[in-house]
Amino acid sequence: MSTITTTKSRKPFALAMLVVIAWFLISGIFGPLFGKLSTVQDNNNSSFLPKGSEASMASEQIKTFSGKDSFNFPTLILFEGKISPEKLVAINAHMQGVGDLTLSGTSAKISDYLAPGQTITVFPSQDGQAILANVPLDGGSIGKTLPNDKPVLPAVVEALRTDIKPFAQANGVTHYVTGPAGLLGDLFGAFGTLDSSLLLTTLGVVAIILIVVYRSPVLWIIPLLSALFALSTAGGIVYLLAKNGVLKVDGQSQGILSVLVIGAATDYALLLIARYREELHHNENRFDAMRAAYKGVWEPILASGSTVSISLLILLFSKLSNTAGLGPIGAIGIVSSMITILTLLPALLLVFGRWIFWPRIPRNDGDDHVMSGPWSKVAASIGNHPRRAWVSAGIVLLLFAAASSTLKADGIGTVDTFTGHPESVVGQKLLLKHFPGGQGDPTQVVVSADKIGIVTTALKNAPGVSVITPQLDGVPIPGQPLPPVKIVNNRAILNLTLDKAPDSVDAGKDVPEIRRLAHAADPSSLVGGTSAVYFDVRTANSRDNHTIIPIILLVITLILGLLLRSVISAVVLLGTVVLSYFATLGVCALVFNHIFGFAGGDNSFPLFAFIFLVALGIDYNIFLMTRVREESQKIGTRAGVIKGVTVTGSVITSAGIVLAATFAVLGLLPLVPLAELGFAVAFGVLLDTIIVRSILVPAIVHEIGPKIWWPSKLQDK
Repeated sequence: MSTITTTKSRKPFALAMLVVIAWFLISGIFGPLFGKLSTVQDNNNSSFLPKGSEASMASEQIKTFSGKDSFNFPTLILFEGKISPEKLVAINAHMQGVGDLTLSGTSAKISDYLAPGQTITVFPSQDGQAILANVPLDGGSIGKTLPNDKPVLPAVVEALRTDIKPFAQANGVTHYVTGPAGLLGDLFGAFGTLDSSLLLTTLGVVAIILIVVYRSPVLWIIPLLSALFALSTAGGIVYLLAKNGVLKVDGQSQGILSVLVIGAATDYALLLIARYREELHHNENRFDAMRAAYKGVWEPILASGSTVSISLLILLFSKLSNTAGLGPIGAIGIVSSMITILTLLPALLLVFGRWIFWPRIPRNDGDDHVMSGPWSKVAASIGNHPRRAWVSAGIVLLLFAAASSTLKADGIGTVDTFTGHPESVVGQKLLLKHFPGGQGDPTQVVVSADKIGIVTTALKNAPGVSVITPQLDGVPIPGQPLPPVKIVNNRAILNLTLDKAPDSVDAGKDVPEIRRLAHAADPSSLVGGTSAVYFDVRTANSRDNHTIIPIILLVITLILGLLLRSVISAVVLLGTVVLSYFATLGVCALVFNHIFGFAGGDNSFPLFAFIFLVALGIDYNIFLMTRVREESQKIGTRAGVIKGVTVTGSVITSAGIVLAATFAVLGLLPLVPLAELGFAVAFGVLLDTIIVRSILVPAIVHEIGPKIWWPSKLQDK
């Protein structure tokens, strides 16, 4: 008998070894590419604008005024203190030399990245307490990399801060490198931790959870290794696509890719390993046990991954290229997770054999151990009182959901994007004390050359506008006549200095009226600049929220209907997850407003939260209901619900904790949008796991009974 078993096992073992070797080769190719992913990031908001937006069209015309494919991206240095004419001269002299500063140990200089035709300017505040210097960078080059593959912008900001610090101290003033370039440079710095500390923290958290779940010193390594293979493969593919201009990747999408792949792959691994362990109790041969386990899990894993992937791909309908780019990036991550867990993980488990579960090695003893324990008591309680269970759970969710209307998600300025107080944020706030908010970063209106006077008159009373000046063809020299207005292709630029921070929500609210007045005076005019860019981005986000969410709901309903062969179950499951989504938003509103004290949330937050909460939250219902359907075919629907909850309770709860923990790691980053998304997904997943999947869904299914499977034949069982 032993000889027959050994002979029978040789071919599957050899196949398993081939799969493992193939995956090591794949990882050897894509792993190094994943390490370069941060070098192809593009974190500039204006580059993500839809082509048809007014700010985008204005940007294209503004570039023609420099003679190159570029735009002015100001770096503002605020010097604060008692200002004298001598200090003004000294600061001006020093700033004229910063172009020679080298960047990040390379031969590249700041002057290599200055905007064409622009000069470094220095001017005092009217209150005599500050001086503002503007280092105008070439907006077309800030997203590029240095010869050492490090991004240009944070290197410029760091070089300026290092150089100016001793100079400012010697002259008795404080300094702050701020403005659009300073803020974005600090944003780059925050995103720079995504490919190192974030990933290591995520892996550490998952490892601890797996050790606790399996109570084994070795088993946890197998699913974590599989998840790493999935991540390196996905990251390598994304790098190649981004490098060749097929899609755009920013720091946010890279961070989400890491936690999404680690979380999803570990979830799928937990499901497969739990079923494999269960089957080892009923099969002497581990290969037979894996076949039985594989038969039970491949369909829910495929359905789960397909639901999330397709939901993410629907983001391609977004008008914003960074949001649209997250769709395929996330989908690549999920598909890589599915393929890895359905190929590499089973192969590794078969190669190592039963001992990998040590010290709790499952024996072929027929012991249906999953039918005892706390989850059997939970299932029995639901079976005895289903109506009380779903009504109680529903009331809790509805109470949470009632607070969702208080969620502030109409957008935030870059200053409010940071959870801490980096130099650029402090400087931007101090700048508002001494200068108009838009000083150095004006809203730019492109007008016909013969309409300069008319448009200027029309915009004098526009909301938020403090100063209007035409762009000149040259640098003004004291005591000399002003250079003429610069005309290109019979067009001119009016620079509008607003009284608010240019990237703030309040400044964006002034843009529609500015555009209305400008268009009335000159129908061909175009309003661009930072305030217009942020306004158009927020408008596009609002449009996405209203169009993409309904499409995702429809797609998920169709997938559930096909998977469960039932209309009623698909509608019920989707309804419970949507209720859980609004309950999560309600809790987020309470926590963000009253505990964390955030100024608000990006208006893309509802869409991203929906994508991950609904698409990922439905996973646990899929894991539960596919098992309930399997058991219902054998023992009937109501008994099948009880057994389904019992046998999946531990593994789904573990999966939920893993996914919640991976997304919660996003909260460690000093960025409000990622901290909010991390909290929302972590809390929402736990809500789904503990209340929706464990109580609400099984109680409703038990209450409805076999009719839950209508119109399939299973409705008669």
